[in-house]
Amino acid sequence: MNRHTGTTTKAGPNVGTRHLVRLALRRDRIILPLWILLLGIMPASTAGTFEQLYPTMAERAGLTSAMQANPSIAVLYGPAFDLSTAGGFVAWRLLGFMAVFIALMAIFTVTRHTRAEEDTGRGELLGSTVVGRYAMLTAAVIVAGGTSVLIGLIQIVTLAGSGLPMAGSLAFGLATATTGLVFTAVSAVAVQIAEYSRTANSISSAVLGAAFLIRGVGDANAGGDLGWISWLSPLGWPLQLRAFADERWWALGLSLVTAVVVGAVGYKLLPRRDFDAGILRGKPGPATAAPTLNNPLALAWRLHRGSLIGWSVGFAVSGLMMGAIANGIGDIIGDSEQGRQMFERMGGSSGMINAFLAAMTGMFGMIAAIYGVQATLRMRAEEVAVRVEPLLATRVSRLSWTASHLTFAFLGTALITVIAGFTTGLAHGLQVGDVSGALGDVLAGTLVQLPAVWLIVGVAAAIFGLLPKYTAAAWGIVLAVLLLGWLGPALQLPQVLLDLSPFTHVPKIPGSEFTAAPLAWLIAIAAVALAAGLTAFRRRDIG
Repeated sequence: MNRHTGTTTKAGPNVGTRHLVRLALRRDRIILPLWILLLGIMPASTAGTFEQLYPTMAERAGLTSAMQANPSIAVLYGPAFDLSTAGGFVAWRLLGFMAVFIALMAIFTVTRHTRAEEDTGRGELLGSTVVGRYAMLTAAVIVAGGTSVLIGLIQIVTLAGSGLPMAGSLAFGLATATTGLVFTAVSAVAVQIAEYSRTANSISSAVLGAAFLIRGVGDANAGGDLGWISWLSPLGWPLQLRAFADERWWALGLSLVTAVVVGAVGYKLLPRRDFDAGILRGKPGPATAAPTLNNPLALAWRLHRGSLIGWSVGFAVSGLMMGAIANGIGDIIGDSEQGRQMFERMGGSSGMINAFLAAMTGMFGMIAAIYGVQATLRMRAEEVAVRVEPLLATRVSRLSWTASHLTFAFLGTALITVIAGFTTGLAHGLQVGDVSGALGDVLAGTLVQLPAVWLIVGVAAAIFGLLPKYTAAAWGIVLAVLLLGWLGPALQLPQVLLDLSPFTHVPKIPGSEFTAAPLAWLIAIAAVALAAGLTAFRRRDIG
């Protein structure tokens, strides 16, 4: 209402965007800097180890020829264009993973500040003020896209600052940034289609998974009949830019055009749906709940099943790929003594294949901790959405409600790690002709990761109970563990820093002897953290 004329003033479509951007940055003041730090400095940190790993030209030439002839490696890392330089090695080793992780950052950020806001009712509250219809989406796109660009700029500066060619550094950073822009646009469409935030994340993640598989199939058949398929994947375009290997700048146009076109579709769909609803609306449920929903555990299963199934499929596929390349790990390392020492430091000391498998089981454990935190913090999402109070007004107790969600946090992580161990051991066993032996060794390696995973879950539960407004700190812990696990051995960080990660204390199986004492300590600490969180939740207010 205009106080001078007494007439109603219609807000423009993007009015209030600046304020929503500031709100989003404030809410993500912990998680976004961690994404920026992790993705921004990792390439330059890896570049510094190249000359130590492969000091002679003969070793570098052998690495290039071996990787170009190994299709199973190409599925994981992408095509090996030129591994004779530090820049070419970094681009081959990391750019594919950078693309996946920056895509995840963009997906989660856009969904968090759009569809999730509508789920919790905050979006409706904001919409009742002088805020334009497109402001919330525009703010989310600015934050996710701006973070992608900032990460790319940091990569350019740090890579060039470490002595690598400017052209290659620029190509690497732009490839990472434009991939983030593409999946910012993908998520902008998904949040219009889906009715709930978890569904939007699932749709975007499914697109990401499909893009990874298409890129992997195409790169594994490079030069063959199916090599062209990788050009259909937005994860293939950053690799085809060929950073540090005769750059093809026109490949950037594919990502930029896709980001603009797909983003425009998201904006076109926005006014075609009702607020707090999606283009695809769910059908009304029955008037009374089914007998299978008569207890908290059944309700928790309904809430967690989609995520658990998705993680299970992802771990199964990842395990098959890791098991398939394990027998060829010697080709990657070649005669590099430094490379052997790095893998042994990550995973074990009894043979390169065992060291690689132990390192991969540890990596599966660290990634499983992400699911564990996600499942644990679902309790906070339910609390913020005011779906807990009506439930606790019935005969459901706080303890039974938390136990229902924590069941999936603990047993769900056990399930997906076992799936990863089984598929890794199966694929490796089929290659070496010893399925039973490989399965036993790799499954043992994944099972010993669980106490470390459960410690992180316990800490997340403690934060939820003691400091509910700061549950984002749990994500910071996971990212710190990943940072130590990935970069620590390569950077030869002091052991005192590596010991901060619970996964450092896990027996490195296969390749090392089993020791129960560290696992017992990890379980004990997890139990104490869990008890503290449950006790605090029983005493604090809901909301």
